[in-house]
Amino acid sequence: MSTLTAFARAQAVAFGQAQPIATVRHLHVHEHPLILIPLAMAGEANAPLAALIGTDRSAPRLLVVAQPRNRDDRFAFFAALAEILVPYLDSFATETEDVPVDRGKDVRQRYVDAPQLWVPNPGGVDFLRMLGRSTRFRTTDGEYPVPAGVPLLGRWLTFFAGTAEIPGSCLLLNAVQALGLHWATGQSSAEDAQLGVQLAWIESGAEAAREAENGPVAGPATDPEFDNRVLAPLIERSAPELPGVLRDLLLPTWERMWRVLDLLRRLPVGERVASRWTSDKDAFTAFTQYVADGGAPQPRRDGAVAAAARLQRLENAAARYAVQRAFDDPLVLAEYRLTGAAFAGTVTLANPDRVDDSGKRPVLRPRIMVRTTEEVRVEPGTSLTSPARPAQKAKVISVSPAGDGRDVLLELSGGMGRKLVAEPGSVPQVGERLVLTTLSEAYRPGGTLPDPAETPWTHGGPPSIEPDLQ
Repeated sequence: MSTLTAFARAQAVAFGQAQPIATVRHLHVHEHPLILIPLAMAGEANAPLAALIGTDRSAPRLLVVAQPRNRDDRFAFFAALAEILVPYLDSFATETEDVPVDRGKDVRQRYVDAPQLWVPNPGGVDFLRMLGRSTRFRTTDGEYPVPAGVPLLGRWLTFFAGTAEIPGSCLLLNAVQALGLHWATGQSSAEDAQLGVQLAWIESGAEAAREAENGPVAGPATDPEFDNRVLAPLIERSAPELPGVLRDLLLPTWERMWRVLDLLRRLPVGERVASRWTSDKDAFTAFTQYVADGGAPQPRRDGAVAAAARLQRLENAAARYAVQRAFDDPLVLAEYRLTGAAFAGTVTLANPDRVDDSGKRPVLRPRIMVRTTEEVRVEPGTSLTSPARPAQKAKVISVSPAGDGRDVLLELSGGMGRKLVAEPGSVPQVGERLVLTTLSEAYRPGGTLPDPAETPWTHGGPPSIEPDLQ
């Protein structure tokens, strides 16, 4: 937990109300998302019991497994889920747009929009991941055939569960983490996992949160007392009132999910959210085409090289997401100012026309002086970036004491045009307030990974050949 988040939690306790920890919304909220609230049977590995699903707030559809231990009932549930989910996904695979590639020399196609799935909590994401794993390898013929839509459902659920691991991706979101990204309650992160309590902290305060503690859970696990007292007898005698009981259990969470979306939509969206959603559209387009071309189901587990490549992508995405959030949100950037990775100051001197002619050709290298009263923990030669001009680099020339603060001399490069005269507004002027940080959105090239055939047999490569001792 960061310092500011800890302080916000303390304030939430003191005031009895959740506190904002973001000034903008850091995720994309779709105009037509699909809400999915899964419910699993306790004590059974990935045995679905019910799901409330839909895109219309006033018309959710309930899917129920009357006998969760019955294989036919479970796969009928999967087929019904596929009949709802797959057409929703297909509705986005229609209209395309041209995207320039290779510096405008060519174009590729991308769908103009992508679907978005919402579940209540991280447990819902894990449930979909396991559901995808248990269905994507099923066959529609042979000894144990399944309905045609079941394997396709499994592949899509596996795809969405994989995107949920990518920081900043918004194809599959859970309400608990989305709220926790923007508000801090007066309770622990573990207690925030109960959606009803977390939402009550934000909407009404601590008193309402205490009352919500005894409300229905948001799944996928059910309350043990409910299982023993209500659910088990109904399943045992295949009671016709089971769907009604489950609907009453899930409807409060259904309504809360839409209230979560309402809360998030009231926040102004961050500037870089659109670029991340564009990446999501690229991922959706690529997987749609892969499925249409008859691509094989995702493997049960990655090989050594594929796993390393995926880890590298996740690390790069996490670093990029952290920078983008900080550049979009002054409250997030304040965390870095506390640790010395950023500082704010005022421009006191500026030489926008300075040209460095010490090299083979002259280049524009303006210099500015920034006065700050904050701690500056950077050495000369460090490259800094301002969120106001992310394409421009500021090299630290010197840091010197000045009264009750420090003077930081910076040399600027990039983001000023291609001439020896800076474009208007590209160089900070005297009196301008700047925030400078070591964070950067610059491209981070990945490491070189070996071909799978060149790895040792312990990592999936060819087996070693022992010498013939005869």
